[in-house]
Amino acid sequence: MNCKNIKYPILFSFLFFAGSIQGGYAQEASEVETGPDIEQASFTPPFDFPIVFSGNFGEIRSNHFHGGLDFKTGGAIGKPVHALADGHISRIRVTHGSGYVLDVDYDNGYSTINRHLSAFVGDIARRVKDLQYEQESWEVEIIPEPGEYPVKAGQVIALSGNTGYSFGPHLHLDMIESATGDYVDPLPFFMEKVKDNIAPRAEGIILFPQPGKGVVNGKQIHRTFPVNSTQPITAWGLIGAGIRAYDHMDGVGNRYGVHTVILEVDGEEVFRSVVDRFAYEENRYINSWTHGQYMKSFIEPGNRLRMLHASNGNRGLVEINEERPYRFVYTLSDALGNTSKVRFTVQGKNTEIHPVEHREKYAFKWDRTNYLQEPGLELVVPRGMLYDDVWLDYSVRADSGDVAFTYQLHNKRVPLHGACEMRIGLRRDRLEDKSKYYVAGVTARGGKYSIGGTYEDGFMKVRIRDLGTYTVAVDTVPPEIIPLNPGQWGRTGRITLKAKDKETGINSYRGTIDGKYALFGKPNSISGNLVCELDPKHVKKGGRHTVEMTVTDGRGNRTTEEFHFVW
Repeated sequence: MNCKNIKYPILFSFLFFAGSIQGGYAQEASEVETGPDIEQASFTPPFDFPIVFSGNFGEIRSNHFHGGLDFKTGGAIGKPVHALADGHISRIRVTHGSGYVLDVDYDNGYSTINRHLSAFVGDIARRVKDLQYEQESWEVEIIPEPGEYPVKAGQVIALSGNTGYSFGPHLHLDMIESATGDYVDPLPFFMEKVKDNIAPRAEGIILFPQPGKGVVNGKQIHRTFPVNSTQPITAWGLIGAGIRAYDHMDGVGNRYGVHTVILEVDGEEVFRSVVDRFAYEENRYINSWTHGQYMKSFIEPGNRLRMLHASNGNRGLVEINEERPYRFVYTLSDALGNTSKVRFTVQGKNTEIHPVEHREKYAFKWDRTNYLQEPGLELVVPRGMLYDDVWLDYSVRADSGDVAFTYQLHNKRVPLHGACEMRIGLRRDRLEDKSKYYVAGVTARGGKYSIGGTYEDGFMKVRIRDLGTYTVAVDTVPPEIIPLNPGQWGRTGRITLKAKDKETGINSYRGTIDGKYALFGKPNSISGNLVCELDPKHVKKGGRHTVEMTVTDGRGNRTTEEFHFVW
């Protein structure tokens, strides 16, 4: 979901962020103020066939939580989507990220976002298409008046689809509590319609010795262990635990996120996570809570994710300071109450713990503003951007012919909670057109991907969201436009083009037919194809036609191609 799709007022976003950078970690469990009691509202299902999910609320995704439920539609598009209660349509969008999107505000204190639809219905469908032609843009947005499009429970409001960033036909349904703006788990509203008797299953354990304070199996690095392993686990000092686990449901092979995780040590609860609600601004905290697909059972000091609760006065970290067995027990539960347990033992073994060796200038602290100034590099990481202290493994290298040095801020990716400003100086400023320079992230294998950035007084200025490896690159190569099955365009009434760019990606596109704007869009962002459904209202049927497509990449390089077809 893109930031531009945020449903909350800007003031709410600012207050939440301001609080998060002032208060440190939310360590101990506390009551969370919520809106209406979930039992006071009732909803009918969005479909009139049995409910099966392909994804559940809060699943671990890249940089965010899965914000809703993914309803399976039997591998088909075009299934009627019903209103869940009485209310009104509050927002209508077409986006590359979520496809056709319909927001509905209900009278019972909740609203929903219906994503990846194949089509709108009635007057809304006509209005959207007219606006697309008027604005000459596939992506459009309409905010109707509250009384403009009222809906009744069970009314068909759209058709399900596979548009936007979608890997298969389904309906993604977000549910938002109107009083708080929180995304909440919709599943409790549909309990009676869901068949599930399978408890979550664990697939692995991970232990994190805290830097300079702990050791696991004789080493000061994190270690993973299989569930029910016979391998002995020893530790000393301060450690954190984590677990990789998934939920499952009857009759389907999908795996889902786990609703509740509780960790007890020697019979005392030290941590629990309850994935039932979050605010949009909390999404990036997932980078602090998780390690790959492992869920940490402790809270890093800069993590203010409300769904995490520590109860041992130590952020969920465990102090191993006696040479005895420590009994760890995980309890995993899904939203329907199915429960399983995982048990393992950590043997306390007195082991020498070495302090972290570092240069002070490369020690970034989570609770302060951090600066890094090196020849050709300037970086500012404001307070509130780091979840924990970081000891940078900084290095710089010069590759022959490169326009800038390659700067490794750290040897592995460290996510930041927000964007931070970085400047990289040009080593060889060889271009008249400075717009062709861009800041590139560098992968572990040396591949490059565009971050963007702007030229300013011999530097490229950019905002980054990870401490990783960066350099400056040049993109002067225009995109490529490839016609797909052009011989079939006239027969199918559909024009399909593939736009490719190897470096900075496709930034914009515009097509015409016979010199007039043609509504090309990107119905499915996984394929990335540009598609135009021929409409006799805009293209005269019965003759030879000329398509002209112009595609521009992230650095302003442009390609225009002409194609011909008969329709």
